[in-house]
Amino acid sequence: MREINPGDTDRAYAFEMWMKAPMPMVTLIKTMDVTRLVKTGKRCGMKFNMMMLWCIGRAATGIREFYTLPVGDRLVQYDSLAVSTIVANKDGGVNSCDIALSGDLWQFADEYLRLTSIVAESCRNHDIADSMVIGTSALARHEIDGAVGMYSGIYNNPFLIWGKYKRRLLHYELPVSFQFHHTQMDGEHAAAFLDNLQKEIRYFCR
Repeated sequence: MREINPGDTDRAYAFEMWMKAPMPMVTLIKTMDVTRLVKTGKRCGMKFNMMMLWCIGRAATGIREFYTLPVGDRLVQYDSLAVSTIVANKDGGVNSCDIALSGDLWQFADEYLRLTSIVAESCRNHDIADSMVIGTSALARHEIDGAVGMYSGIYNNPFLIWGKYKRRLLHYELPVSFQFHHTQMDGEHAAAFLDNLQKEIRYFCR
């Protein structure tokens, strides 16, 4: 990661407009068809949350805005991406677990299982400092229509939230909320990412 001059990027105007805004976060909500993930999980024994993280990472890699992030009062550029999940720990609390993106699904799945197990047992976060981390939170036991995250002024990373998927006749749907900092990307980039995510889900493991 390295600091870059916003004036040398196409985010210069957004940096000027949104870095000091009292509420610079934007949330988009999209209902995904997750039938492919549900059926693959039942057939192959894959965890739904792991598959969602994999698809999120794949969808983000094609959008260059994900590689920059406002940090404090600076604009920082990263060379790699990671995804984060919230893990219920053995003491009844929660911790975050960052997982580096991999080009191999099975390697990613193994790392997901290994790292989330360590975090659950140790009750300590697993952080990756040198990657741009996409945060997620799955409320898998509850049906929700959407969520709007809070803005702390510290954690500016993009963040996705979803609940329990819903059965609709022969397919399954999942509303997904995506929050992002307006300095990092515009609504067009965010909407393109959600379109990419739907494609990755639809063609998962084909």
